[in-house]
Amino acid sequence: MTTGASFNRGASRQTYRTPTDFLAAAKERFGRLAWDLAADAESAVSALDNYYGPDSPYGVNALAIDWAIDSNLPVSGTLWCNPPFATLAPWAEHCASLRDRAGWTLLLVPASVGTEWWARHVHGAGYALWLAPRIKFVGCDDPYPKDLALVAYGFGVVGSAPWRWRP
Repeated sequence: MTTGASFNRGASRQTYRTPTDFLAAAKERFGRLAWDLAADAESAVSALDNYYGPDSPYGVNALAIDWAIDSNLPVSGTLWCNPPFATLAPWAEHCASLRDRAGWTLLLVPASVGTEWWARHVHGAGYALWLAPRIKFVGCDDPYPKDLALVAYGFGVVGSAPWRWRP
């Protein structure tokens, strides 16, 4: 019998919310989260309905927009993206398109350093923070079973470092 995440890709629930303690740590390090790039009304982390998702007031698919020229997104301020983990490449590509922006774009993803999307859109394009301890998403009994990274794009910063987000 063959099982495991690689054999069941895309079959798992993709709507887990980021826990408030991790969001508080991210806000402390990077500033107020001005816009959520992959959310719904229940999971959006920004105020004033500043989010893209299936039920957003903007009624658009975030991946169908060129974020670099999107007039809805703030010129500065921190953008947040906790995308569905089953389809990471297009989200990472969009975030990487903002690597020279004068504000942070944060991408919460599995630390999949051996994948093509990581090689193309994270390595040399953003600043990857290796997260410890592991994050327990809202609605889950246990922490996420794989290592995660928070990739920060902006200001032309690249590299990586560990981040103990909760002492």
